Amino acid sequence: MRIVITGASGNVGTALLRALSQHAPSQHDLVGVVRRPPPLQGPYRDVTWHALDLSEPDCTAELTTIVEGADAVVHLAWGFQPTRNIDHLERLAVGGSSAVLDACHRTRAGALIHMSSVGAYAGGGYGRAVDESWPTTGIPTSPYSRHKSTVEALLDDYQRTHGESAVPIARVRPGFIVQHDAASGLLRYGLPAYVPMSLVPLIPLLPLDRRLCIPLIHAADVADAIVRMIDRHAVGPFNLAAEPPITRDEVARALGARAVQLPSSVLGALVDLSWRARLQPIDRGWLDLAFSVPLLDCSRARRELDWAPTWSSTAALADLLSGVKEHAYTDSAPLRPRSLVDLVRRSISDGLISDRRIP
Repeated sequence: MRIVITGASGNVGTALLRALSQHAPSQHDLVGVVRRPPPLQGPYRDVTWHALDLSEPDCTAELTTIVEGADAVVHLAWGFQPTRNIDHLERLAVGGSSAVLDACHRTRAGALIHMSSVGAYAGGGYGRAVDESWPTTGIPTSPYSRHKSTVEALLDDYQRTHGESAVPIARVRPGFIVQHDAASGLLRYGLPAYVPMSLVPLIPLLPLDRRLCIPLIHAADVADAIVRMIDRHAVGPFNLAAEPPITRDEVARALGARAVQLPSSVLGALVDLSWRARLQPIDRGWLDLAFSVPLLDCSRARRELDWAPTWSSTAALADLLSGVKEHAYTDSAPLRPRSLVDLVRRSISDGLISDRRIP
């Protein structure tokens, strides 16, 4: 099969390349579409790479050429930073997804697997599991959620407009995705440049609202589900999450820290003030998301994909934290080593990560 993967060198993309290499290494022609192609080693070795920025308005023509002849297109490319440039994030998320959909339609691609998120779901179901019929109208205060919701609506419009002539589309709606090798990459997006990774496992107190209750899943289990979607020509949305739901106390136990009650409203104000003061790169929308999204009923994935997570959520969280302790990384640009010196240098030369287009 010819499989084109956007964002193939990121958190999920790296796990998917590993899964595909184990699944049928000699039967797939893998094509990666990223802004900065990785070196041809490790999981990135047996891939044909194309450098393309999906936030550029003229990317569709080149993307169409790349997608030509694809049996499946897996659209993973998304942006988490810069949180201070929402227009750029929207061009990448919504504009990039529109370009991928257009390229798939023009070339009559065999299938499109779109990476959506629990973040696409509306609020109102916090702490309880919802199935795929829950509204995908998002959390208004979160740009990430708004963009995921907008793309869900874009796919709905496309399928209504084209009916039976539409490219078959599967939608992946996972909880928060983690893995050992993404530790450096994830902390690059969320931890201030002046805070070393080595300090995270030493946190003595965890000030967080006891209401926290979120779905979590290991990247390897998301990758396994995507492989099954490709194999089974699956269509429609699929929730993906592990058990149990992650709570504040579970996070505290994993860190070896003592949990301290801090209402989300107070924490939200602190996050907002520190973000506005440019002391840290995460805007309040991410906190609102964590205290608004529902849990996930994964019955459909179990039934139609014969899928079940191999990692519990607590094991996945422990895997991530072991990666934090070991400064884990891969050779791709999104998951490269988190160097304090390099982060500070780039913050001075190119601007803070919350401002610059290339993390």
